[in-house]
Order: sequence, then C-alpha cells, then structure tokens
Amino acid sequence: MRNVIRMMRMSRMSLCGLGILVGVGVVAFVATSRAGYETARYETLVADGPFELRRYESLQVVTTSIDDEGQGSGFGRLFRYISGRNTTEQKIDMTTPVFMPGGSGGKAEEMQFVIPERVASSGAPGPVDENVRLGRMEGGIYAVLRFKGKAIAEQRRDRLDELRAILAGKGLEAEGEPIYAGYDPPWTPGLLRRNEVLLRVKR
Repeated sequence: MRNVIRMMRMSRMSLCGLGILVGVGVVAFVATSRAGYETARYETLVADGPFELRRYESLQVVTTSIDDEGQGSGFGRLFRYISGRNTTEQKIDMTTPVFMPGGSGGKAEEMQFVIPERVASSGAPGPVDENVRLGRMEGGIYAVLRFKGKAIAEQRRDRLDELRAILAGKGLEAEGEPIYAGYDPPWTPGLLRRNEVLLRVKR
C-alpha cells in the first residue's frame, strides 16, 4: 500500500513538473514570436505600471477598413499586401503592433500594419487591392494603457474609460479617436497577450 501511495505522489510531482515546463515553454514561445518582429519605435516619457506616455514619430502604415465580415477579413487583405500583392510584388516583413483605430465603444473601424522603417525610407509599394491604401499614423504624444486578455469590444471600451479617467486625474486632455493595438498572433493564450489602447494627448 505504501508503495502505491509513493507512486501516486511521484506521479503527481511529475505532472506538476511537466505542467511547469509546458507553461515556461508557452511563455518562451510567445516572447520569442513577439521578439521576431520589428516594433514601431517610440520614446517612453512616463511609465507608471500599465500606463505610459509615449512620443511617436509619424509612422507609415498600410490600412484597410474592417467591414461586417470582421477583423479577419481586414487582416487577410493587409497580409496579402505584405506577401507580395502590391505594385512591385515585394514581400514585406510583418511588424508589431497591429493598430486598429476605432470609436469610443471599443469597436475597431480600421486595421493598420506599420511599414518597416527600411521599406518606408525607400518607398513602400502601392496596393493593388482598392480596399487597401497607404497612409500615416500621426506623430505626437500618446497616452497608452496596456492590458491582457482577448481584446473584445467590451474589454477595449472599459480600458478606454480607464485611460480617460487616468488622463483626467493628471490634468491631461485627449484629442482624436482612440487607437487599439495588438502585439500577438491569434493563437496566443489570452493571459499572455499584450494589448493596448492609445489616445493622442493634446499639447
């Protein structure tokens, strides 16, 4: 009987160790996946937990509207653009984050990929899809609130309200519509996802 109990304890310890190893592996995989992409540059001016004030330079982006088919259709159009469906059939590296300008209700209205600096400086190729266009994200000071989980509209709306409250408490005023940002591929577990909501701060 003692041998059976000992074996059961060893089995539980083995499962616990396996669970830890799997967890560490998932975290490492997500971190590596995220680190493999060029990230839009910014300067951190203030950092207070999940809240930051950042200075962004103007960024060249490729943009599409998010229609009734949802975010997947928008992502697909932009991904085809960077995969070579452009005027020069040039393949362009993926970057982070995916920016999604939207409204106060938390719903994203557009989706944007940031053009890598090397490509932007030499001239990004034009889109061939009429639903895709090149544009710019305006530079300036942005208030940012970082959060985890699956960034559904309700979650974004709540974090946007929280960010507005933080700005009010600091005597800062926002201008323009919010921008939502996601840094991870869709298969990333919710608790490991990096999401953000951004508001441009009025000078």
